[in-house]
Amino acid sequence: MSARPSAEGRRLAAGALAGAKQWLVEPPEGFPEPVRAPVQDRLAVAVVGLGPKSGTTTVARGLGTELAVRDAAGACAVTAVPGSVLPLGTPAAGRLARSLASLGHVRACGRLCLIDAPDRVALVGAAPRFAPLVFDVGDPHDAAAVAALADRVVLVGGPAVEPALAGVVAASLERVGPRPLVVASRPPAESRWPRLMDIEFPYSRLGAQWALAGREAHGALGAAFAALAERVQGWE
Repeated sequence: MSARPSAEGRRLAAGALAGAKQWLVEPPEGFPEPVRAPVQDRLAVAVVGLGPKSGTTTVARGLGTELAVRDAAGACAVTAVPGSVLPLGTPAAGRLARSLASLGHVRACGRLCLIDAPDRVALVGAAPRFAPLVFDVGDPHDAAAVAALADRVVLVGGPAVEPALAGVVAASLERVGPRPLVVASRPPAESRWPRLMDIEFPYSRLGAQWALAGREAHGALGAAFAALAERVQGWE
């Protein structure tokens, strides 16, 4: 089990944001201590958006693609709502989709198996036997429940997100899960994000399209995904 570093340095003054109230969570009574997987094991990662248009899905799928490249299975499961995608999945993603078909609606998309699974507990128990798992969490009301199941948590803030929210949410989610990494997607030039974020994600429309399709992004965005995967795999 990984030790949790102190998060006191990341906590901000109380009341920094009135809108942060929806994120504040208390561990449910009798809630089991989350099991932490060793770094060498396949991980379940929760990618949590801090606000609209933060690029949460792009980060979730880009990270999933990078983890797929690094895994012997050559694929990664990423949660997604049902929708249409081009049937251009790799053979490895197709095999993973067949393996997870009993858990929900599955679609192969590039190196990813996109899955809409109603039972998250069953998914986190089964998926890592076959490949890494990334939860795409866009609803703040789901953040605590998913963080409690995950081995790693990544918070994603976009240009319209107040940077102080990242510290408040990180401190809150750490009560039920691992200490989050914080990434900023397209942060404004003059903002407090540089002091709060672990990784910056630059703007690249083409790179984002590749990531959403389950393909490796290139250039600065691809380097950011690689850096995030390194941090996720080495985060204690």
